[in-house]
Amino acid sequence: MKLTESTPGAPCWVELGTHDISRSAEFYAALFGWVAETDQRPEAGGYTVCTLGGQPVAAMSPLYSPNQPVAWTVSFATTDADGTVDAAAEKGAAVLMPPMDVLDAGRFSVLQDPTGALFSVWQPRTFHGFALFDEPGSACWAELATREADRAAEFYRTVFGWTISEGEYPHLSVEGHEFGGIQDMNTSHLPKDDPPHWLVYFKTEDVGVATAKATGMGAQVLAEPMEVPGTGRLAVLRDPEGAAFALYQAQAIEK
Repeated sequence: MKLTESTPGAPCWVELGTHDISRSAEFYAALFGWVAETDQRPEAGGYTVCTLGGQPVAAMSPLYSPNQPVAWTVSFATTDADGTVDAAAEKGAAVLMPPMDVLDAGRFSVLQDPTGALFSVWQPRTFHGFALFDEPGSACWAELATREADRAAEFYRTVFGWTISEGEYPHLSVEGHEFGGIQDMNTSHLPKDDPPHWLVYFKTEDVGVATAKATGMGAQVLAEPMEVPGTGRLAVLRDPEGAAFALYQAQAIEK
């Protein structure tokens, strides 16, 4: 779908922290058709916006500290970054980067939820976030992997007003629109030493072809392409710089 504005509480942007923006940009350009453009202003710090068909879909930035992992981060929209951060802190989140203005684009903060997963909040001004969602080459799903699923659900429900379904794989929605799920790391295939995290899914027309293309460019397969009954096909990979991401192919609709 094409988005013209962000929905409070919903994912509005995804950003890759990487050692090598040029290498990462080349990889995702070949995989998804993105065009990367680095902001040349000194105050932008090398921030690079990726577009698809002229529409912003993601960003890449240098690592800003030695302890920062190479990873994709999900931003959730808010109308009040300071208020959201205060509410999150009251519910046990750690504020890793207090709210700050990003030029005239918006207001931004980085947090760690009470179960250990990193995320950020974005209060838009001139920039609302991605203009495409759930389209081939764009983000289509955000999955929280945690060992404390109930605690995480209560935290995000309180802070963002999410509706969270019951079941082995709870789905996340806001204003009636599903955008993600919760993976219980206690019962999943994930390595025992993996920290809690958010995993970004990108839509593709053919998971098998995309996986083969990615591995041919140096990506590592963490979960081979698999069928998810009633949903579609997915695979989980690690890009050449070390960031995990997932591919998703929607189930064909029978006519």
